Amino acid sequence: MKRPEGFDKPVADTGAHSAKPRRKRAESSSQPQASKQSARPTPQRLSSGSGSGSGTGDAVSKGTTAGNTRRPQREKAESTARSRTQQKAPPARSSRQKPRLRGREPSPDALAKKQLRQAARARKRAERAELRRFTRRARTRKLVLLSVAGVVAALLGLIAVAVFSPILALRTVVVDGTNRIDPAEIQSAVETQMGTPLALLNFDTITKELSVFPLIRSYVTEIVPPDTLLVHIVERKPIGSIKIDGVFRLVDPAGITIQESAERIDGVPLISVGGADASSPAFAAVAEVLLSLPSELRSQVVSVSATTKDDVSFVLAGVGQRVVWGSASDSARKAALLASLISITDAGRAGEFDVSAPSNGIFRPS
Repeated sequence: MKRPEGFDKPVADTGAHSAKPRRKRAESSSQPQASKQSARPTPQRLSSGSGSGSGTGDAVSKGTTAGNTRRPQREKAESTARSRTQQKAPPARSSRQKPRLRGREPSPDALAKKQLRQAARARKRAERAELRRFTRRARTRKLVLLSVAGVVAALLGLIAVAVFSPILALRTVVVDGTNRIDPAEIQSAVETQMGTPLALLNFDTITKELSVFPLIRSYVTEIVPPDTLLVHIVERKPIGSIKIDGVFRLVDPAGITIQESAERIDGVPLISVGGADASSPAFAAVAEVLLSLPSELRSQVVSVSATTKDDVSFVLAGVGQRVVWGSASDSARKAALLASLISITDAGRAGEFDVSAPSNGIFRPS
């Protein structure tokens, strides 16, 4: 009895399905296992019967032949892939060397430490800013004090240079205002100060050296850097001459003797104070009266006499007109009244002007 041909398909299908899992196992397994599986014979089912058996046997033999043909190609591809994988694989690491982690996020502890460091730096910056803000006034005060100290030090340096430097030493003396005194004599008197720094000039010594000149009423010194000293002299102006012990002495309003002569000195009135000296009240009254007169009228006075401070009188040049002055009080009014009387009186008429009462002046002809 013949088996239907359709019954042989499951056998062929069974061989084909058994070959597919065997191919997958060969691709995923290692080389020894793949070689072992390739050496294992494929099970074949032999069926009895003539017609059906030959069909089934042909199907099995075809499947086995196709499987045996593809298996060496798969084994070669697998061995090539394994060799490439082994070449690209990194060398084996020792058990002590830790593998390097790439693309791994830092641990929470590392992040916390980093944040702590950043916070510490921010706190230090904030503390420095607060310190600068709170110490700004102190730093400003310190800067001002340093500036003032620098200015004071510079001034002290300049003063030291001006005082002790030989560059500013005295080398030239200039004298002006002299009429009766020779300027060379004053320069010789101040010669002891030559070479002394201008700031260290001894003016007491200069005063002592100039006091020997009786004609010097006063003087003023002026320093002109770098090496000059100006001496402005005010000479004594004589108001008359007084006769003492047969010697005519030219005196100034203070009674200082300017000049002595055995003969009467022309151009100045002769002062008579009843034998008293220049320190008497009578001489002081005479000096005050002479100074109150206008310069033109004073030049016409020939002689002046007084025994007390209240009986001053003098004689004018020309016909010898006499003027009764009285005391030195109201000298300005008396001088104006006398000028008016002289203007209305004949200069060639002898007589006496009485201006002792400044409100009522008279002329008494002789």
